[in-house]
Amino acid sequence: MKIRMVKTLRRLVAVTLLLFCSAMTHAETLTIAVAANVRYAYDELAAGFNKETGIAVQSVSGSTGKIASQVKNGAPYDVFISADSETPEALFKAGLAETKPRVYAYGVLVLWTKKDFDSGLGLRLLNDGKIQKIAIANPKLAPYGRAAMQALASAKLDAAVESKLVYGESISQTTQFVDSGAADIGFIAKSVVIAPVMAGKGKWVEVPKGSYEPIAQAVVVLKHSAGPQSANARRFADYLFTPEARAILAKYGYVLP
Repeated sequence: MKIRMVKTLRRLVAVTLLLFCSAMTHAETLTIAVAANVRYAYDELAAGFNKETGIAVQSVSGSTGKIASQVKNGAPYDVFISADSETPEALFKAGLAETKPRVYAYGVLVLWTKKDFDSGLGLRLLNDGKIQKIAIANPKLAPYGRAAMQALASAKLDAAVESKLVYGESISQTTQFVDSGAADIGFIAKSVVIAPVMAGKGKWVEVPKGSYEPIAQAVVVLKHSAGPQSANARRFADYLFTPEARAILAKYGYVLP
């Protein structure tokens, strides 16, 4: 009987330790909310951060507007890598962020197509009668969508192509529209079209930078992050400004502040 009790106690202790270690591992894993345009660069950033600190990270990705809405509704994110600076600034002012936003990079807008169009024509190409659908991220949710609308207005093309526009929830969905052929051409982030996974897919041209407001992308540590997590979250945010991280961001076509 005593032997059985000892064995049972040992099993209970082992299970308890296993559950405790599992809980500790989960608690130490940072959850990073990542704007869709950063998703490819993020993989390298996360790997570099983990190698340097040993801190595990996991991510969720989506449009900046959608992520902000989730944060307001209590989503358990520790850090928000945004596609603009206005949205994290609003979260900070609302008391939902631990730190003031810091601009880690400036995004670059491009026109991307997989069809045989003369991309060298730039925005003028959009007047081509062969182009029936132009993919654009929803400007109400995505900063790159707002920039695209500004570029169209600057070129006095907004009214002319309005009926051709098809809206994606994020840059990721906009990319899918063009990649699948559901759209003939689209306004995409340069960081997406030059990602290794996109190599050899279609052709692209940068949209003139003077035609849209600079896409200042900021990072912010969120209020959800508390205790030890807060320190780790700040370390992740700080990592984006290290030489190693800046080199990764430059590799993906971002303009560095």
